[in-house]
Amino acid sequence: MQVIIEFSVALLPMVFFLITMWYLDTFQLIKKRFLFATVVVGCFTAGFATVINDFITINYVVDRLTLSRFIAPFTEEFVKILPVIILFRQRRIGFMIDSAILGFAIGVGFALVENIFYLSILDNTSLLTWFVRGFGTAIMHGGATSIAAIIIKIIGDTKPWNISIVYLTGYLSAICIHALYNLFLLPPITTALITILTLPIIYFVIFTKSEEFTRSWLGVGLDNDMELLKLLMAGNISETRLGKYISTIQNSFQPLVVGDIICYLRVYLELSVKAKGLLILKDSGIELEPDPSTIAQIKELEYLDTQIGKTGKLAIQPLLNLKDTDLWQLTLIK
Repeated sequence: MQVIIEFSVALLPMVFFLITMWYLDTFQLIKKRFLFATVVVGCFTAGFATVINDFITINYVVDRLTLSRFIAPFTEEFVKILPVIILFRQRRIGFMIDSAILGFAIGVGFALVENIFYLSILDNTSLLTWFVRGFGTAIMHGGATSIAAIIIKIIGDTKPWNISIVYLTGYLSAICIHALYNLFLLPPITTALITILTLPIIYFVIFTKSEEFTRSWLGVGLDNDMELLKLLMAGNISETRLGKYISTIQNSFQPLVVGDIICYLRVYLELSVKAKGLLILKDSGIELEPDPSTIAQIKELEYLDTQIGKTGKLAIQPLLNLKDTDLWQLTLIK
């Protein structure tokens, strides 16, 4: 019975916290299977971190306290931030709330492996120890990676910074949180209580702001897409503001490329309208099956993307103002 209680206190709080976050997401854009897969990836990061930390302690004669306070925050947050960066590079994160949930999921996977390891090797430990690890250290691991992902998302959407600097800023923020926790400036039980009490408040604010942004983006974005699509499909495009803009760039491209740019605009806008429509219906509790014709449109868009190249994408940037969130939406209809 004692073992069951210890496992429950050490492992269940972070899992419950993650599931609660997922259920509180109004749109629930992260599929259960993908969330579980992200947790599994987090489990593997714990193994990588163990290998790195053991190598350092063996080859550089570093004691465990020094490792915990001054080295582990760098090594452990490094292996945890890598999957976050991959998710951003693959455009699997659309909104701030997605970055919060997926970042926390990676931390949960890491903490699950770490706590199971300690449960297997430590004997005669008090229930208070597992309370600190379950409600404190484990939540910290999830929170540090989650906040790093949130910072990357916010800066990436609002600042014209080099992407490497954006990722580095998120990584450094996770290191600071982790290092501050490991310095034991307060008694462990106090630190655990502060962690479990402050994180829900932070996430409540993040979830509220993210939902407001999502609804605003849906409304304004859909109106803009519909207006551009209407102009593009007009009988005489040359007389529209869209046509006038295209006429200003056509001297920079061959006629065939200009035609591909116009086709790219049309297909992208049609897909964008579909994606936003699906989100609006999802918010209303209506789930639709994927449209088979959408697959053909996505393949056409991918082909056109290779035809117009980076220069062509830059040319239409003033029209579409493509950001990660706008490009991410296309993953909803694949």
